[in-house]
Formats: sequence, C-alpha cells, structure tokens
Amino acid sequence: MKKENVNEKVLSRFQYTADEVIEKPFNWKQMLRLFSYMKPYRKNLLPLAILMVLINTGIRLLIPILIGVYTLDRALVEKDSNLLFVLVAVIAGLYLISYAANFFRIKWMNILGQSVIYDLRKHLFTHVQTLSHRFFDQRSAGSILVRIMNDINSLQELFTNGVINLLMDIVLLIGICVILFSLSPELTLAIMIILPIMFFISTSLRRNIRRSWQVVRLKQSKLNSHLNESIQGIRITQSFTQEKENMAFFDGVNTENYESWRSASQKNAMFRPLVELTNALGTAVLIWYGAHLIQSDTISIGYFVSFAFYLGMFWEPISRLGMVYNQLLMGMASSERIFEFLDERPNVGEKENAFRLEEIQGHIEFKNVEFSYDQRRPALQNINLEIKAGQTIALVGHTGSGKTTIANLISRFYDPTGGKVKIDQYDLREVLLASLRQQISIVLQETFIFSGTIRDNIRFGRPNASDEEVAAAAKAVGAHTFIMNLANAYETEVEERGNILSVGERQLISFARALLANPRILILDEATASIDTETEVKIQKALKSLLKGRTAIIIAHRLSTIREADHIYVLDHGEIIEQGNHDELMERQGEYYHLVKAQFNTLNVG
Repeated sequence: MKKENVNEKVLSRFQYTADEVIEKPFNWKQMLRLFSYMKPYRKNLLPLAILMVLINTGIRLLIPILIGVYTLDRALVEKDSNLLFVLVAVIAGLYLISYAANFFRIKWMNILGQSVIYDLRKHLFTHVQTLSHRFFDQRSAGSILVRIMNDINSLQELFTNGVINLLMDIVLLIGICVILFSLSPELTLAIMIILPIMFFISTSLRRNIRRSWQVVRLKQSKLNSHLNESIQGIRITQSFTQEKENMAFFDGVNTENYESWRSASQKNAMFRPLVELTNALGTAVLIWYGAHLIQSDTISIGYFVSFAFYLGMFWEPISRLGMVYNQLLMGMASSERIFEFLDERPNVGEKENAFRLEEIQGHIEFKNVEFSYDQRRPALQNINLEIKAGQTIALVGHTGSGKTTIANLISRFYDPTGGKVKIDQYDLREVLLASLRQQISIVLQETFIFSGTIRDNIRFGRPNASDEEVAAAAKAVGAHTFIMNLANAYETEVEERGNILSVGERQLISFARALLANPRILILDEATASIDTETEVKIQKALKSLLKGRTAIIIAHRLSTIREADHIYVLDHGEIIEQGNHDELMERQGEYYHLVKAQFNTLNVG
C-alpha cells in the first residue's frame, strides 16, 4: 500500500509539461537541421559509403535475373554447361564484391556516425557552457546530463545505419518495382493490391509510436534527474534514515521509465509482423496467380523464380523502412530536446560591437541599479554605490538582502533589470565577457574541487602558472602546510568534489586558486564561513597583504572578518540602509550595530 502511495506521489510530481510538444506533427525541417551535422563529411566518408551502397544494391538487383532468367531458362533448358559454369562464377564473384562493398559501407558509416555524434555532443556541451546562470537555476544537473549523453546517444543508430539504409532501401525498392513490372505487369499489379492495406494500418501506428518515444525521453530525463539528486544528497538521505522512502520513490520513477520503454517497444514490434503478414498474403497471391500465368504460358518458370526472388527482396526494404521511420521518430524526440538547449540564448549576451576590456584598475560603480530574478520580487532596489580601485568593501545583511546579487552583477552573471553597473567607467554590457571575468576571482562558501591533483585545482584559473607560483599562492593562504602533509603533496589526486579533503582544506585551495589567477577584483562570498577560527586568523593575516592593490568585495555573516574593510554597506530587502566604516556604523547604533551585538551575544552564550 505504501509503495502504491509513493508511486502516486511520483505520478503527481512528474506530470507531463510538454503535451503540446508530443502532439506536434513530424518535423522534417528539424530533421534536416539534424542531418546538417553530416555536412563536414559530405566530400569524403559520405560519398564513399553511398558508392558502396549503389554497388551492393546493383549486385542484389542483378543476381535474381542471372539465377532465374539466364540459369534456369537458358543454361539448364538448353543444357549449356559452359554458360552454367560462367554464370556460377559470375554470381559467386558478385557475392564477393557485395560482401566487400558491405564491409566498407559499414566501416565508413560507423566512422561517420561516431564523428557526427562527437560533433553534436561537443557543440551542445560548448553551447551549454555559454549559457547564463538563469538557465542553470531553472534546470537540474540530471536533466542537462540526459540531453548531452542519453539523447545524443539515441541518435547513434540513426546516423550509423538509418540514413544510409534509407537511401539503400529507396534505391532498392525503385529498382525492384521497375524490374517486377518489366518481368510481369499483371502479376505485379495483382500483388500490389495488398500494399494500400498495409499502408493504412502502418500510418495509424505512426502517431502513437512517435508519442511513445517522446514519453520515453521525458521519463529518462526524470529518472536521471532523480538519480543525480539522490547521489548528490546521499549523506542527507542516510542521516535522516530515508533510504527506504528514497528507494520506493526511485522504484516509482524507474517503473514509469520501464513502462514507457515497454509501451514504445510494443508499438514498434507491431510493424514487423504487419510487414510479414503482408508478405504472406503477397506470397499466396504470387503462388496462385503465378501458377495460372505459367500454365497459360504467359511467363516461364525462370521468370517466375526471378519474380519470387524480387518479391522476397521487396518486403525486406519495406520492413527496414519501418525501422528507419521508428529511428527517425526516436531521433525527432531526442533532437527536439537537444535543439531546445541549442536554441537557448544567454540572458547575458555580448553585443556585436563589444570590445575587449584591457587590464582594469578596479573602480566599480552601481548607478540606480534594479534587479529581479523572477520579474516579480525585487532583489535589488535603487542601488547606488561606488567602490574605488584598490578599496576593500564589505556587504552585510540578513539572508536574502541582496549581497550575493551585487557580486553576481559585478561578474555579469546577470544583467541589471534597471540602471547600470560600470567598471572603470565602462558599462559592463559593452565589454566582452571573457575579458571581464578573466580579471575577477570569486571564492564561494561552497567551493568546488575538480577531479585531478591539488596542483591542477590551484592552477585551474591560470593553467600556465609554474609549480613555484602554485606553491607561493598556497603558502600565502596557509594551505601549503597541510598539502605537504598529504601522501603525494601537490600531486595528490583528489576524489570527485574533493571528498578526501576537509571543508576547510577545500576552502583554502579555493583561496589559493583565486589568488594565483592574480585578479584585479576579488570577491569573497561567505568564503570563511566553513573555516575554523584558527584557520580564519591565518587567512585574515594573509589577506591584508594579498588584497593590497586589488579591489575586494567581502560578503560575510561573520562580522569579525570585515572590521578592517574600508567601507561597509548594510543591505535589507535589496536596499542599502547604512554605509560607513566599522567605527562609524557602531557609533550610529543602527542596524549594523545590532547585528554585531547579536552575534557577539550569541558567541558569548555559546
């Protein structure tokens, strides 16, 4: 009973949000856009593969004529041993050539397919990296991962086999139809009567098949999102002993994914039996009417055998065309989701005439800045502030007061909805993003450590830095000592997200990373919140010399870390309500004074 309730919970949580997408007709324009990724190979791999297809198809169309008309009606009827020997040798040679052509077709199409998948995945990943923070705010990491991995993987069969099979089967069908009509128009017309029946039934399946594969993609996305969330939050799950509930929840999502695949596969499986049934009916017509034509001397036995060969070949490409169509449906479902991301444009874009920002002094101005994340609730209201080059300022206030938003606007992760943000008198909307961010370093409360060595992580923002410079940055922030105590010192491999390191150690590495980049502007967003008091004292000593000559913005709840700031801004609900240095603000006994007193009293009680 509990499992059923959980599954109902999953169903209610994961209702389709794209029914209108599911109802879309087949989009050939979108498929042509997908196939455009084959353009770089249209002068080498693709022509070679097409040549092999034409050779193989030509041989397949020739062999039944050689067997039926020439071998049976001539060599055997006329008892011509020499002709029979020549025909056997020619047919054997043609089969060898066909085998070789097939081998190279498969080889070259696999190379082409993998190359297209590589290019498409690279394009999507590169594009995603250019998107603004708002894009990532609205999507889970799991759903993004699904687009880059699963959705692109699902196109692999389409590019390696589907496209070339489509060409091969169309050429083969046209050739077979021409030959069948040339052999016996009456028999061909008698058999073709059953085609409209198959066409009518298969057409009715297409919409359901397409819808089913789109549902599969949606369910896969939700499954991956939940998996990513569960793995990232495993410590919370275990600490609250919610393993059983999480397993039940996963079982519901997994069951939906399984059912969607089962439904889509069942509908796919209906097509081949339909073709085989049509084939059986066609064979019955062939035997009945063909026997009548032979008895009336309208066609010979050799012609009848050739006709039977071609009829057997006729249903094969029709069956494969159904499979290719299913691949196209799967490709359309995946390409819709891929192109949805590729069509996303950064909220923070660059103008065509944007210029490169050379080395800055670090003078920052906010002029009447307004900002809202959701266009409803203001995060910043009429912010006016000036940070002089080389000055250290602090932003304080309760959670949600707008401190981090100011830092995000300086780095231009977002653009203000009103007013201007300037650095050295340049409006940030006018400059190239890379030239701006290369001169800014940010240290967050929850730092991210990449897989690799400690040296690589410190060097992340400045890959060409020497080993000596890496060590100097680590020493400056007090990280050198603990690094040297590790098994391989700076060459120690850290696990994913730096799990072998303590929170404080990861934070020290992020300090070293930021400082090695030698930024003109340094932003510390709650950067010392996860560091113990002893380590914080070391960092404060290092920061006095390291911040010298740089513009620094410090966001901190620990007010003891900002006493030395040149200027302090107190924010509340997106507005600056007080500003001044520590002594001035304490003397006024306003909001800052009460924040300091409250924190002091809390520490004393502790």
